[in-house]
Amino acid sequence: MTKITTDDVLYVARLSKIALSEDEAAKFTKELDAILGYVQQLDAVDTTGLQPTYQVTGLVNATRPDEIIDYGVGRDDLLKNAPRTQGGYIEVPKVL
Repeated sequence: MTKITTDDVLYVARLSKIALSEDEAAKFTKELDAILGYVQQLDAVDTTGLQPTYQVTGLVNATRPDEIIDYGVGRDDLLKNAPRTQGGYIEVPKVL
């Protein structure tokens, strides 16, 4: 069985830039050890012959097809509505 130590918890906390007190480190050590113990129980389950579950909704392709829609309005017509244009683009003030 995997045993989580307080040093392990403090190491991960330091990597995560999380400050833990000694009481918090002891509490998280017990909790993480219990979690990993539960997950380790799953190793004992016989899964031979079972197919992995990759998709539970049955959706195959959830994207829409790319279709070009021509609304009958050209770029020049749209640029006529802009207050200022330059070189075929809408001119806007500088933003810093």
